[in-house]
Amino acid sequence: MEKLDIVLYPEAGLREVCAPIPEMNDELDKLIDDMLYTMYDAPGIGLAAPQIAVQQRLIVVDISEKNDQPIALLNPEIVQSAGKISWEEGCLSMPGIYATINRPSDIVVRGMNRDGKTIEFEANDLLAVCIQHEIDHLNGKMFIDHLSGIKRTRALQQFRKQMDKKES
Repeated sequence: MEKLDIVLYPEAGLREVCAPIPEMNDELDKLIDDMLYTMYDAPGIGLAAPQIAVQQRLIVVDISEKNDQPIALLNPEIVQSAGKISWEEGCLSMPGIYATINRPSDIVVRGMNRDGKTIEFEANDLLAVCIQHEIDHLNGKMFIDHLSGIKRTRALQQFRKQMDKKES
């Protein structure tokens, strides 16, 4: 497995809508393994293809404490949502920045698994939040886009300060 480079905001690719994946293949299977390895190494609980400069509709998530319940979804889509939850989110493309985001607490998601089969399942709480966060990436949206203008401006200022410190 190969550790991939995670692109950081404001990389333009993070704002692009990703292309659908027509079918599963060996190249995508390797990419999924590399994405999981990269996500676990970061460490994170979710990673979307545009975060590694691949403009395809692919996400990986694993909210388990032992990193032993990976989920890979190609062309994921939320087909139902209900409830409300507030969760403090962060993003591997904006390290060190966290904000409380409101999202549906219960979703039904459909996508293709790494066997090339269409699957549909329910997710709630943290798993629902994580999947929604990663699907946002596939649509060119970031978690800070869910914030009010003032909170978004503060988060961006904080991120820029952090990046300036790293560069000096």
